[in-house]
Amino acid sequence: MDSSLSLGRGHGFAGVTVLRRLARACGVNRQRVNAVRIACERKALAVGGRRHARTGGRILCYHSFGQPECGINDVDPNRFARQIDQALRLGYRFVPAAEIARGGGARTDLAITFDDGFKSVLTRAFPVLLERGIPWSFFVVPLWCDEATRDGTDQILNWRDIERLVASGADLGSHSMTHPDFGRLDETAAMAELGESRRLIQARLGVAPDSFAIPFGQARNWTAFSGRAASAAGYGTVYAQAEKTRPRGTVARTFVTQFDDALVFRALLDGAFDAWEE
Repeated sequence: MDSSLSLGRGHGFAGVTVLRRLARACGVNRQRVNAVRIACERKALAVGGRRHARTGGRILCYHSFGQPECGINDVDPNRFARQIDQALRLGYRFVPAAEIARGGGARTDLAITFDDGFKSVLTRAFPVLLERGIPWSFFVVPLWCDEATRDGTDQILNWRDIERLVASGADLGSHSMTHPDFGRLDETAAMAELGESRRLIQARLGVAPDSFAIPFGQARNWTAFSGRAASAAGYGTVYAQAEKTRPRGTVARTFVTQFDDALVFRALLDGAFDAWEE
């Protein structure tokens, strides 16, 4: 999760710049100001932003549902269900993320992914997807899952939860060992995060994941070395964020925020946020 979002490249909204300067001058709470700014940016791009033509499928990324500790990435559970149904009404077909990652998919193909391993993926999102027969993927931070299993927290998926979801057909990937910013890691730390997270998942579940989602997901959160280290660690696919700004060798995803009403979500599907990173 990262609430310090940036305006998509090539879109100059003067009002957003004024808002940032005013916030700095007044000393307003940064997290709250960021939330207001993000909401304004997404609405502005939905109404007047440029759409990016595409021929392949789109992979959506969600985080939590009704867990406010996730910040702007926490989507209302009822809104999530409405978004899924909106996509279906618009003629989209839901496919596994790996299908789009491998071959690009068709323009009307969509995939659902979840980052961080929040408990509400099981309790709120999973029933919606199960009822509609939709495939999906999720990426966990195994150290957090260990802690959830040990401490009994109701915020993060424990290993029994994960076993249940995998048994239901969900595809599991790694989201690193401790959720660091790979853009700030040295080579030794990056290799440890990639390798140890994969080994711990294998130790707990008996299967080593072959996909990895970059924590925070932005271009600045990944390096060329990290990409090579991910391949060496056994990951065949690395998921990032925006279509137009993702690092070389990664697969794009489109992040969904709590501000995305029906209008914004439709614009998201149409490519309004393909050059915008969270």
